Amino acid sequence: MTTATATTLARLITDEATAKAIADHLSELFEPDELAASAFEMPDASALPTSVPRPSREGAMGTLLPDSDCPWQAELYFGETPDEDAIRALIAEIAGEAAAKALVFESVAAQDWIATSLEGMVPVDAGRFTVHGAHSRGILKRNRHNIEIEAALAFGTGHHGTTRGCLIHLDALLKRRRPVNVVDIGSGTGVLAFATAMAIKDYVYAGELDPDSVVIARENARLNGIPSFVRPVVAAGLQHPELRATRYYDLVFANILARPLKMLAPEIARATAPDGELILSGLLIRDVPGVLAKYRAFGFHLAARIHLEGWASLLLKRGGTKPMRA
Repeated sequence: MTTATATTLARLITDEATAKAIADHLSELFEPDELAASAFEMPDASALPTSVPRPSREGAMGTLLPDSDCPWQAELYFGETPDEDAIRALIAEIAGEAAAKALVFESVAAQDWIATSLEGMVPVDAGRFTVHGAHSRGILKRNRHNIEIEAALAFGTGHHGTTRGCLIHLDALLKRRRPVNVVDIGSGTGVLAFATAMAIKDYVYAGELDPDSVVIARENARLNGIPSFVRPVVAAGLQHPELRATRYYDLVFANILARPLKMLAPEIARATAPDGELILSGLLIRDVPGVLAKYRAFGFHLAARIHLEGWASLLLKRGGTKPMRA
């Protein structure tokens, strides 16, 4: 894989919510070879380099920083010199004018930007699962399902609220049942499929529309020692012979966006067992009513919901309304 290098670094010291919002939104707007974004907690304001502006007691969005005085930092590594005015305009849309004005740009020597941007990212715990990079191997807790995502392949990891929400739902589900047939639709880097395979010690089906992501997920499966349990395939929805070979699934993951979730509702309903469950995410909170209405028409009801960082993750079960033929 070609190493991505950075020429410009933009960073902002702010509160946690602002830092995460900036990293999440800009990661969605740019290709991985154009931008690497991360958000992480700083040790404390007194430990910051003198070249970095100190945060005020009010965050960039006007919210108070934590009493611990441990601010957060958003870092943006650009492959080519960016249009600073355009980037500030994007930041203003996401977090306000104060954040845009506080953004600091600086030139950096060519470096592996993806690994550098992840140096400050700590392992993410979600229930019994921990998602981490190779740089965190030495600090991992035992008796947990530790899922490693190679630094160079780490976009779309458990650091995003949607993935964390799905993992928390999975952890709760596993306390009351052990699903046998599981599929992850839109599997991305493979985190959800890996977590399930580690927990149930059985094969998990995974489909992803993007061929590059499938290659990444297969490499991640090898890194985690489970290539025989998870082998993602290129598929739109469930449109692949391997995914359609299973008549019914006990558990279906779909961490995608609201529109494709609605479009896939009939297909997902057909593939879900009578007592099956769905874990859906990739939804902004405002999208929840529309998605729920679509799935209720096919006989599902909302069993639990989690909100993290402005995103919603839903657990749906069969029953509660009269099913509509899919």
